[in-house]
Amino acid sequence: MTAIIVTGGKQYKVAEGDTLFIEKLPVEAGDSVTFDQILAVIDGETATFGAPVVAGPKVEASVVKNGRGKKIRIFKYKPKKGYRKRQGHRQPYTKVTIGKIVVA
Repeated sequence: MTAIIVTGGKQYKVAEGDTLFIEKLPVEAGDSVTFDQILAVIDGETATFGAPVVAGPKVEASVVKNGRGKKIRIFKYKPKKGYRKRQGHRQPYTKVTIGKIVVA
């Protein structure tokens, strides 16, 4: 059984036991999270699609850790003007493991 969930403005196709890196959630490691914005539930031959979300099903997950991704470097410059700007960024994330997909 798979489901398509929405979290952090992004859509993810998940199945039981999957591990995801999603946008940071305000939870601690070891806590559980329930995703209730489900766009679709696919179970073998049957599929249920929402308009925009499916009412009833939920996806339960446990938080493995919170962290920050690899650093990306942003470098801006304007030729012949002496303008140079260097900046770095590390995007925060939450690593979750999908527990089970509950269909009501």
